[in-house]
Amino acid sequence: MSDPIVAIEHLGRRFAKTVALDDVSLTIPAGRVFGLVGENGAGKTTLLKHVLGLLKAQQGTVRVFGRDPVADPVGVLARIGHLSEDRELPQWMRVEEVIEFTSAFYPDWDAGYAEQLQSTFELTPDQKVRTLSRGQQARLCLLLAEAHRPALLVLDEPSSGLDPVVRKDILDAIIRSVADEGRTVLFSSHLLDEVQRVSDHVAMLHKGRLVLESPLDAMLTSHCRLTVWFEEPHENPRNLPGVLSCWGSEREWTVIANGQQDELKAELQRMNADVVDETSPTLEEIFVARIGTGPALVKT
Repeated sequence: MSDPIVAIEHLGRRFAKTVALDDVSLTIPAGRVFGLVGENGAGKTTLLKHVLGLLKAQQGTVRVFGRDPVADPVGVLARIGHLSEDRELPQWMRVEEVIEFTSAFYPDWDAGYAEQLQSTFELTPDQKVRTLSRGQQARLCLLLAEAHRPALLVLDEPSSGLDPVVRKDILDAIIRSVADEGRTVLFSSHLLDEVQRVSDHVAMLHKGRLVLESPLDAMLTSHCRLTVWFEEPHENPRNLPGVLSCWGSEREWTVIANGQQDELKAELQRMNADVVDETSPTLEEIFVARIGTGPALVKT
């Protein structure tokens, strides 16, 4: 197997008394779309800043392409494309000037590809950046992050504040980056439906801790969503085997369960309860179930 693109081991970070990251370990192989999800303040941006070498690990280690991004920023950042949530651009420049200025930092800049992206994103070369819409500025930032064909594309909340059309453009670009060239994408988002659409591997953060991490398919198939009908009113089936969360009242309850599905169904049968519906939960339902029960570290 090839070496991982990103290897994080026992990463810890505090800001004064606030624990931002608590013993986080992640390995990101090449050619993956790796989604990082969590609520605001979960530690997603802090983790990405360590990958980019903007923060030095207080505990543990971070290696990108086998190198320390703090000790060797040139060797690491030259192979990374980064789109931040802030998407800061020089407002006084024209689009073509921003592209020319940025290209000077990357020996592998692909002018033809940049021109292709400019056309795809419908960016006018002589237009001032300050006159671009929020969506157009996001497209321009993505062009700047992509045009040198980085081995690793790091995106921090790439869809934040954007309309559905622009969000689709960005997600399609993420898919193309991996499908066409086998490159790696690491992106954070609180929009779990989008993460589910494009990711093949997902990690969940909550209050700085890694609560669940696995290939997306395994994560979805290892959980189930059951609607259960009890013959008699039932207070709450939360304590049944494998149940992570539940909602409903009296006789009908819906549960999200993981890991002990056979035991759960056997217990329901013993209680003369009928499973009236069984489906796969969404990534968002799994996330809410895990966070709502104060989960410990689990890898499926």
